Order: sequence, then C-alpha cells, then structure tokens
Amino acid sequence: MPVMTYDGWDRRRFTTALLGPEAVPEPTPVHHRVARGVVVDATSYMLCLATPQGEERFLYDRNTVFWRGGEIRPTELRPGDDAVVRCSHEGRLLAEQVWAQTARVTGVIVEREGESLLIDPGHGRPRLTVVLPYRASGRISVRHPRLEPGYLFDAVGVRRGGEVWASRPVTTQPPHPLDATPRRPPVHEYSTTVEGIATWYDPAWGRSAHLDPRAQTPGAAYPALDRAGHEGRCDRRTPCLPVPLLSTGATLGIRNDRTRETAVVPVIDCAAADSWFCDLCPTCGPGAAGRIASLTMISFVALGGRLEAGCFNATMTVATREE
Repeated sequence: MPVMTYDGWDRRRFTTALLGPEAVPEPTPVHHRVARGVVVDATSYMLCLATPQGEERFLYDRNTVFWRGGEIRPTELRPGDDAVVRCSHEGRLLAEQVWAQTARVTGVIVEREGESLLIDPGHGRPRLTVVLPYRASGRISVRHPRLEPGYLFDAVGVRRGGEVWASRPVTTQPPHPLDATPRRPPVHEYSTTVEGIATWYDPAWGRSAHLDPRAQTPGAAYPALDRAGHEGRCDRRTPCLPVPLLSTGATLGIRNDRTRETAVVPVIDCAAADSWFCDLCPTCGPGAAGRIASLTMISFVALGGRLEAGCFNATMTVATREE
C-alpha cells in the first residue's frame, strides 16, 4: 500500500498554485538525525545497521539509552532486529537513543483468550494479536482495567514473530466500550492552531526496515480526513479536538511542546483511531486532551519523542483550511 499517492502530491501542487506556497509548506527532512534499519552487529561500543543507504555504523557514549521492551545493554541487541536510532545533535555518528523491535497496538479489543488479546486497529487494517506477559500485566491493568471486547486498548511493546508483546500502556483506557462513547457535538468553528497530543505508528508494521520504503517515510496519519480526499476506509468519529478537515497531501506544522522541536510533515494516511480517544499524555504533565496526529516512527523520533512513552504534548498548525 503506497504511503503517498500521486493524488496527494497533486493536491499539494494545486493548493500551492491557488493559494500560494505558504498554504502548503514543504515537509521538513528528518533523515539527518534519525536512522532506521536492521541490526547487523552490536558490540559494547558500536552498532552496525543495514539501511537503505547501505551499512551504517553508530558509536555510543555513556548517555546512550537502549530499549527493547525495557532498558537493555547494547550487546543485547540481536542481529535481525528492527532498530530506530536517534543521533546526537553533534552529528550522525553518535547514537543518542536506540529502540529495537518496537511495536505499538492501538484499537478495539475484539476478543480475549488467556493472556492474549485480538485487536482491531480500524481503517480496514489487519487485526493484531497482543500478548500480556506477566511482568507487564500489572502496569497495563492499572491503566487498562477492562480487557474485554469492545473496550479500547493502546500499548507499546516488542514485536515477536507475528505478535506484539506489550510492555507498557500509552494511555488510560476510557471507562466505557467504544460503542458507548458519549456523542460529541459537531465542531463548526476551527482554528489553524490546535494543542493536543501527538502519537506514533509504524507504517511498515515492523517489516524489512532496510528494504520497505514505508519504514523510512516521514509524515503523519490524521484523525479528520475528508472522505473525498482519501482512498480506502477511514472509520473516524467526531474528534475530541476542533481539528480541521484535511485531505491526504496536506501539510501540518507540528511542535513538540517539551523539546520545542518543530517540523512540517505531510498527511499520508488515516488515523481514525485517534478520534476514538479523548486522553492526555501520561508522561507529559498538563496539556490539552485529545489527539491531533499520529506521526510515523521516524517523524516522531525526529521531533524528540520517545517511542516507549508513545506520545508528547504538541501544537499543530495548519496554514489554511481545506474546503
């Protein structure tokens, strides 16, 4: 499935022609600070990744953090692991943080069998199996007390084969099933600047990070897509926040309100599940409730996000509202 259709690029081009370049600013490159690929080798001082650019090597210092379901030593990285590296501001050679086999599951619980859940992520995407290991079950049950069909689920973990082993919840589960969500009134007034939380997703689903172009794609999935401007299913509801209706190919200005890092990213997919939540980011302190965008892994990391945290408080700017 392509991450950006020619229609999306054409829409940006037409909008620029009609409204000027300020209406659709160019996306910000992220590859100078973020790398994603497959682990070839990992020693106590250097990581070798297979990436689309070939084999790349990254050094560590005493502050480099490694995460694979929890903090690990660099030698616990395994050949074949899907890895994301955020490089130091001082240069691409030094790794600041490394995540391995990181996966996320967001959606509705379809069924439970023992310690396994079947999750429907929506948008016509395939259902996912989540395993709740004993050591993580306590933490998850605090924020997700109703692991029953119909309730929402959102957790980060590690990918093992075709399953995701959950490590930590990303949010507090709503106290009601999705189909019992209180009806939100439609929003008639929109702002070009909206505060909320940004989350992340993996457009490549953990597959062949050094070969699949989707793994390297900057951008965002958006919770309020115009049905006429998106190919495929986008089962959205009225979002928690007054976000404007957009089409694929639009661009968003996103700021991480903690790090103050900013980027312009294209809208490349549907994030209808974000409209199902009206939550806060548990690791970020006070902020506006509601999800404004779901960034791809590399865009989220480039903006200073921690994949294991799953979110950050953010401000979104849209240059103009599409009609």
